[in-house]
Parts: sequence; structure tokens; C-alpha cells
Amino acid sequence: MSELILFWHRRDLRISDNTGLAAARERSAKIVGVFCLDPQILERDDIAPARVTYMIGCLQALQQRYTQVGSQLLIVHNNPIQAIPALAVALKAKAVFWNSDVEPYSQTRDREVMAALKEQGIECQQTWDQLLHPPEDIRTGAKTPYSVYTPFWKNWSSRPKAQPVATLENALGLTETEAETAKQVGVIELPSAQDLGYIWEEELIIQPGEAPAQAQLEEFTNYHITKYQEQRNFPGIDGTSTLSAALKLGAIGIRTVWQATLEAAEHSHSEEAENSIRTWQQELAWREFYQHAIYNFPELASGAYRDTFKHFPWRNNQEHFQAWCEGKTGYPIVDAAMRQLNQTGWMHNRCRMIVASFLTKDLIINPQWGEKYFMQKLIDGDLSANNGGWQWSASSGMDPKPLRIFNPASQAQKFDGEGEYIRQWVSELRSVDSEYLVTGKIPPLELQACGYPAPIVDHKVQQAVFKQMYQQQKA
Repeated sequence: MSELILFWHRRDLRISDNTGLAAARERSAKIVGVFCLDPQILERDDIAPARVTYMIGCLQALQQRYTQVGSQLLIVHNNPIQAIPALAVALKAKAVFWNSDVEPYSQTRDREVMAALKEQGIECQQTWDQLLHPPEDIRTGAKTPYSVYTPFWKNWSSRPKAQPVATLENALGLTETEAETAKQVGVIELPSAQDLGYIWEEELIIQPGEAPAQAQLEEFTNYHITKYQEQRNFPGIDGTSTLSAALKLGAIGIRTVWQATLEAAEHSHSEEAENSIRTWQQELAWREFYQHAIYNFPELASGAYRDTFKHFPWRNNQEHFQAWCEGKTGYPIVDAAMRQLNQTGWMHNRCRMIVASFLTKDLIINPQWGEKYFMQKLIDGDLSANNGGWQWSASSGMDPKPLRIFNPASQAQKFDGEGEYIRQWVSELRSVDSEYLVTGKIPPLELQACGYPAPIVDHKVQQAVFKQMYQQQKA
């Protein structure tokens, strides 16, 4: 008889290219998956209904995958520090395997679960899966973590990357008796997002599960990646991979993604295509840079990295913040992006930078307000990427450039020159002339006729105010 190993899924909702799951299968054929709906996470005030809906869809797909290979994915809804050891003890599991995570809460939780399991004499094994290189492996010459991207990229990109690992096959599941035992210690049917209190009534813009994630990767690397460099900054063009949600919850493995970029590079026939592929690989490295950063500097999760911004006198005007949240600032490109976020749970990366700069540099509002709002809405909301992006835009993070301020009009003119993106999301401005749209200089009478608000602040004035505040804070 094979000894039972429980595999605890968290942000690796797949059975293919899953390092911890593959390691477990090498030890035993009797591999049973478990996912813990963690109240410590689900009851936070920064959880997006779209993200929970996507996660539940991924879990439904994962349960089907386990059934196909002969096993089960068990669901529990309780604090994992109690739930995982209780299940392992009840089922007489030989071991519990899982993949490591970078986030501060995850690190603390995992140490406590491991201690509880060891107390019961149950073996634990952790593996890195969500990264191409574990945080401990990428260090400066002085053996310290990187705090600047460019040298990180040089080191990270010079190292060989692991191949995808084997997909789980021919597994054994629980017997009927064991399945009954599992129910007695809290195993439940998979609830819906609505059952958990999260209502998302729109259609998900990204389909959950392994198969759609794989199809999306193939579509992107077969067709769009060779034009990524040219198209990635234009929010009106479908030029990005939209794999961020799948990577966040692990519906696809990062080694599979990297392998696809190498295959695309092999088949590329121009310098432009090669540069585009390399640019997208650099985006994957940015993802890892931010994950390494949150692992090495967990204090980033609760505040600014740079001293200048640790006690910055943000103005925090509540009415301005509300206008920003609702996409009613009077700056068309900002409002289009915020409405896209509110309606779809997703926003183009160029627009994420534009709206973050506007909130922090024009409205002079604490970036943590915006960071939290994003997490309340984004289908791909991820602590490390979201925090890194907001700190970059607010100039409070690791970026060596001391001050970066985006001009919303310049950004719109450069990246939405005909106003197509703005018209798509700000319906009341669809009939407005493109030049007015992208410069934001819409005549007052036309604004009134459209029912669109006048700008709530003057960019030029606010830019000067912010710079003055910054200089005073630096002094």
C-alpha cells in the first residue's frame, strides 16, 4: 500500500509543472490535494470579488483535474494552522508537501503549520515553485538582497532556468472510509464565491483554470509576443499577455511560461521580434524582483521603502479620493482606466502607472489608499506586484530615480492618440473631438453638455506643490 501524502495547494492551482506536487508524486502514488479557504485572508478588507470568483473557478477546474488522474482535491474552510494538521492526523498521512510563498503572512503561517505537523510526527516538505529563482539564490557580490532592478536583472537573467516538471499522473485517492473520516474533520463541498460573501456579477475577463491559462500562453507566445515591445504601452490594443491572474494563483507554472518564451525566441526571424521577447522576459523578471523584495524586506508591505516618504505629509482629501475611485476626476485617461478597473477587475499596466502617479503626485494622497483600492478590485491583485508598482509610481520604493511625475495629458497623447481607449470606457465623451479628449482641454460648455466633470485639480499647480513638499521633506 502506498503511504498517503497530502499536497497543500495555495497559489499553485494546477497539477502540471508544479514542483512540490511532482516531488510528492515521486515519493508515493497516493497523493491527495487539499485547499484551505483561509478566513485570515478571505475576511480581510482588501479582497476583490473578481479575484475570489476567479480562484473558485480555478479550484473547480483543479478538482476535475484530480478526478481525471484518479485522486481528489479536498476543501476545508478554517484556519490552516488547525485545519491542515487535523486533516493529516485524521487521515494518517505520512507527509504534507507544499510550495513556499514570499508574503509575510504566508511565511508566518507556514512556520506554524510546520511546527504543528512535526509535533504530530508528520513530515513536511516545502519547495519553491512560483519563482524561477528562489530569493536566497539571487544576491549581490556582498551576499545582500538587490534593491535595484537593473543589476538584479543582469544576475537573474544570466542563470539557467529549470525546465517544467512532470504533470501528476496515475494517482491514488482516498478510500470511501477515508473520505468519510475527512468529512468528520471539516472537509466540505467547494462553495461558490457568493457563498463566501463575494458577489461578482460581470463575466470574468480571464477564464479560470489550467487549460485556459495554457491556451492564453500559447496564443500570446505564438502571435503577440513578437510585437510586445511596440504594442505593450497602448491600452487600446490587446498587446499584453493577460497572464497575471493565472500567475498570481498558479493556474500556470512559471517554468512553462519561460519555456514558451524560449521557444518563441527560437522561431523569431527579426531583431524586432527578439527584442520584444526579451522585453517580456524582463517583465517576468520584474515580477520576481518584487517577489524577492517582499520576501527580503517584509516591511514594504506596511509602508514606504525610502526615508523621505516614511512620514510624508499627504493631503488625503477624501472627496478627491472618491472621485479617483469612481473615475470622475475630469482627466479622461485617468477616468477611463479607473472605470475599466471597476467594471472588469483589470487595468492595463500603462494605465496603472498613470492613475497611481495621478493619485500620489496630483491629488497628493497616500499611495497606500490606492494600493488597497486596487487590491479590492483587481482579478490579478498580488501583494508584491501591487506594492512594488505603487511604490515605484509614488517614488517611495526602490527605484533609484528620485522623482517621477506623469502628465496625464502627455500620457494620453502618446499612448491613446486618437482617444479610442478613453471613448471605450468614458461613454459620455464618445462624441468629443480627439484632440480635446487626449489633451483634457474640453471646452466648459461641451463638458456641461456631456455631463462630464471639470478637472478636480490643475496638474501644473499640483506638480509644483508636490515638488515643493518633496524638497521640504528631503531637507
